[in-house]
Amino acid sequence: MTKTSTCIYHSLVMSWYIFLNYYISQSGGERQKSKLFQNGGQWKYLTLLNLFVFLSFWALYLYDRELVYPKILDGIFPGWLNHAMHTSIWPLSLVEFFLRPHHYLSKTKGLTLLAVSSLAYIGRVLWIYSETGTWVYPVFAKLSPVGLAVFFSLSYILTASIYLLGEKLNHLKWGDIMQTRRQKQK
Repeated sequence: MTKTSTCIYHSLVMSWYIFLNYYISQSGGERQKSKLFQNGGQWKYLTLLNLFVFLSFWALYLYDRELVYPKILDGIFPGWLNHAMHTSIWPLSLVEFFLRPHHYLSKTKGLTLLAVSSLAYIGRVLWIYSETGTWVYPVFAKLSPVGLAVFFSLSYILTASIYLLGEKLNHLKWGDIMQTRRQKQK
């Protein structure tokens, strides 16, 4: 793909993301939303911070939807919005994968940055709980402190595995192109 088509694609995805955030802020009953979004607003949810939640959200949803997306939300947000937030990342990521090769940092740097961002988000979740006594996601209320540590650790392992898989797939698809570009730059 050309840089222009990639730029157009990224602009469309960004527009979609902006639309979702605007729609969420404008939809639903104000009373219901004020209770749902209290103590950190819609920004306390990982979904609205980066949209990369496909696997963990749907795994928990299929196990017990009340743990991540209680039925009461069906009365506030239409079904398509749930998929826009939690499903669309999968096809968008696939399109991104096929558009152009990605340059990955060294494994140490990449996984370290991933760990730092994961710890920052966990810190925010814990801070919101310490300030409000309410968990961002109902699943956390069901876990003991040890269970939370295991959950957060397994989440990082899953995220790191996805990162490494993405790196491997990127190399398999684009390896020769990336190697040729590096040689031209020397």
